[in-house]
Amino acid sequence: MTPHDMLEVAYAEARKGLAAGGIPIGAALFSADGVLLGSGHNRRVQHDDPSVHAETDAFRNAGRQRDYRKTIMVTTLSPCWYCSGLVRQFNIGAVLIGESQTFIGGHDWLAEHGVDVTVLDDERCVTMMTEFIAANPELWNEDIGVAE
Repeated sequence: MTPHDMLEVAYAEARKGLAAGGIPIGAALFSADGVLLGSGHNRRVQHDDPSVHAETDAFRNAGRQRDYRKTIMVTTLSPCWYCSGLVRQFNIGAVLIGESQTFIGGHDWLAEHGVDVTVLDDERCVTMMTEFIAANPELWNEDIGVAE
């Protein structure tokens, strides 16, 4: 499975979140050989739960793994500090990011701590987030923890 194939899973999750009235960020956790372990999307709005980010949703849906070092977290957007902490806490070995133009989270920090980070700069992800942020600035600011 190519990086773009993996991103397609996360992108489809982001579209599901957007269609459900939520924040369009999707993620998926894959094994090193490309097997999908779990996927999910940001459900903060839908579940009225600030902890259900896309990466945490995918992580939870993947179920317990004995070793995360050889897994790949794929996300449509640079992971925030909360989700970057999840990657470090469980020693996830690689993060594949759809885009980091609309938001720069902790991916440089992850790279500094030995995580293999790849940013694809996928235009679909950029467009989806740019349009969402323009239409929903208050909800976006709430999601990233910015008080107005």
